[in-house]
Amino acid sequence: MESVKLPKKLWLKNARLMDPASKLDARGELLIENGRIAEVKTSPGSSEGWDLNGAIVCPGFFDLHVHLREPGNEDAETIRSGQEAAAAGAFTAIAAMPNTNPPLDQAGIVRWVIERASEFPVAVHPVAAITRGRKGEELTEMVELREAGAIAFSDDGGWVQNAGIMRRALEYSQLTGAPIISHAEDVSLSSGGAMNEGEMSTRLGLPGIPRISEDAATIRDLLLAEYVGGKLHLAHVSTAGAVAALQAAQGRGVHASGEAAPHHLTLTDQAVAGYNTSTKMKPPLREESDRLSLWEALKGGVLSAIATDHAPHAIEDKEVPYDEASFGAIGLETAVALIWDRGVQKGLITPAQMISLFCHGPRAIVGLPIPAIAKGAPAELSIFHPEETWEVDVKKFFGKSANCPYIGWKLTGRPWGIIKGHWWAGRVEAVV
Repeated sequence: MESVKLPKKLWLKNARLMDPASKLDARGELLIENGRIAEVKTSPGSSEGWDLNGAIVCPGFFDLHVHLREPGNEDAETIRSGQEAAAAGAFTAIAAMPNTNPPLDQAGIVRWVIERASEFPVAVHPVAAITRGRKGEELTEMVELREAGAIAFSDDGGWVQNAGIMRRALEYSQLTGAPIISHAEDVSLSSGGAMNEGEMSTRLGLPGIPRISEDAATIRDLLLAEYVGGKLHLAHVSTAGAVAALQAAQGRGVHASGEAAPHHLTLTDQAVAGYNTSTKMKPPLREESDRLSLWEALKGGVLSAIATDHAPHAIEDKEVPYDEASFGAIGLETAVALIWDRGVQKGLITPAQMISLFCHGPRAIVGLPIPAIAKGAPAELSIFHPEETWEVDVKKFFGKSANCPYIGWKLTGRPWGIIKGHWWAGRVEAVV
């Protein structure tokens, strides 16, 4: 995918303009001029421009949880291919998790990621490691990493088991202003597991990962955040128990937030029945009661972001027996459609809530500026069509990997692309 430089002036006409922050939801037009929004009209008027035929134009989406694999595993994904997948999925910015090889545990590597991403409109914000080598033994130079551009800290893919080290990390979060993102999993309870522990794992003969491994780790980290006053964010929450613990902590004034992933919102452990390794992720797909609790938490504000946990893998890491396969599924190019089709259209959340969960919530967690549809604002827009129906086909994806659990699904609501400053990038080619 190549980004296309916009004309000096471009009218986006016949659009549904939505910005929950200003309660904007109206049919109208936008004038993009010199990379900024020059005019917002809620009545038709311009005769020339790009006719969007009712597509939604909203402030740009930000994915708080993406694995780009570069450096070290470029056969699965590169920074550029991940950016292209993000643009195709209507994300203007993404957060790059640190479990690369080498991990993002040094300021030079963080700066290298930012520089390497600078040639494409999708912004890449690195999340640096909490501990050196993500080994859980020694804290990284958090202040230096923050100054280099890290927006948060995480040992994602692993939990900081040493409570003393996690306490110190949370104390540093007060100094840096950047949250600690926890992959809450007590591996002493989950080691060797391949899917959710329950009736389905017993039927399939697969080793289980019990809910308590997530719930216990979640509660510990919340207690530590409460004790030191640190900023904690819970990645890919998957259990009703973790939701309840987070809600209770927030009620006590703990500075804690959480995200849900589209696969935990749309699939359960029943999807594992065919031994499709694209359904193997961590945390694993849980049960229907857990899935519904996540939607309630999003609707009620307990969880304030939807993040894909986009986890590409090379073919050889997935085309193996289920219990030997790597954990993770791709998600950048399907997330918006899944949440619109299986969430908004079913009345589980409103269109405005969806936009906030993809745009405002995740940026607020890490303190990034929030884009807006307003005269004079920088142009940072996501565009998707709420009525366009399409079939998931990984052969048409821009990312490098194919480990998608939704192949063949027919979805209503199709991401078109993004406008970022002077540039357009996306799956729809006609800009004028």
